[in-house]
Amino acid sequence: MGNTNSVVRFPYRNGDLKASGAAETLVPELPAGGGHWTRDVIFSQDGKSMLVAVGSASNVDDTDTHPGEFHRANILEYTPDGKFVRVYASGIRNPVGLGVNPRTGEVWCSTNERDALGDNLVPDYVTHVRPGGFYGWPWYYMGDHQDPRHEGKHPELQGHILVPDVLLPPHNASLGFTFYDGRQFPAEYRGDLFAAEHGSWNRSNRTGYEVIRVPLKDGHATGEFEDFLTGFVLPDGRTWGRPVAVAVAKDGSLLVTDDGSQSIWHVSYAGK
Repeated sequence: MGNTNSVVRFPYRNGDLKASGAAETLVPELPAGGGHWTRDVIFSQDGKSMLVAVGSASNVDDTDTHPGEFHRANILEYTPDGKFVRVYASGIRNPVGLGVNPRTGEVWCSTNERDALGDNLVPDYVTHVRPGGFYGWPWYYMGDHQDPRHEGKHPELQGHILVPDVLLPPHNASLGFTFYDGRQFPAEYRGDLFAAEHGSWNRSNRTGYEVIRVPLKDGHATGEFEDFLTGFVLPDGRTWGRPVAVAVAKDGSLLVTDDGSQSIWHVSYAGK
């Protein structure tokens, strides 16, 4: 389990309703403080690596001059028993959702990008993550587009910044996601990605507040996404739901957590 400043392990077997013992601390000192306090934890498909998402402490602080950003805006790799291995990928402002594509074994993340550049910048995104890849934060975004607040810094990085697979509306606040491996939905949904979009808080017109479907072809993104579960924004602009995470139930339906209405939604397919 990822705490803000640590990773802990509870003794647990499938079917248990509570842990059978006390927590054991695997990673005692994750970077903490400032913004972006969540820490998602996943394991690689072969079980040999534990990956931990650590969002930035700030919006766009220069990591050269802000030591509090050390090992922030990164996905960190550890052994399953908590030994640090490396920075798996960097320059990802807040990789708040992590997952492993079961078809390809690739690590994916959903990312909340930076603020204060207006309604239409910078796009949030969902993407597979290349080991050793750099995604631009804080100096660049979406490839070689330089953040004007860091104009002229690190020109040597141009041409080495990865562009994410699926760009989402800025300030969408993309959070948890899952790969659909169930059989209740139509066959064309199998292998696709469903992501919770928590919704904007600092945009003149709301965006997000939904669950999206990202169609994948042989496990790879086409760059497209589509609305899947909507209706959380009323005609007058008020909201009553904010999706947080998505999971596949045993029967192939979807479960969606929502901290706006404090609900878990059950989405099933009835067919014609």
